[in-house]
Amino acid sequence: MAHRVLTETAVSISEHKKNPMATVAAGEGMAVAVLNRNEPAFYCVPARAYEELMDLVEDLELGRIADARLADGQEPLRVSLDAL
Repeated sequence: MAHRVLTETAVSISEHKKNPMATVAAGEGMAVAVLNRNEPAFYCVPARAYEELMDLVEDLELGRIADARLADGQEPLRVSLDAL
């Protein structure tokens, strides 16, 4: 079964073990696929990129909560940020 590699950059697990920081640098700020027997074993994600991903996940979850609350049939209540 073929596995998708979801990055533009990939390194072998042997290369990664030799110099993990070189793996991070190879991605130039983006994730790097670490391959074991030509299949992605894991992704090496720089801290800043991971933080951005977590912010996106949080935003998606807050959006789902807001959508669920709007779907309950109650009239939305307008407030200003200053009032909060």
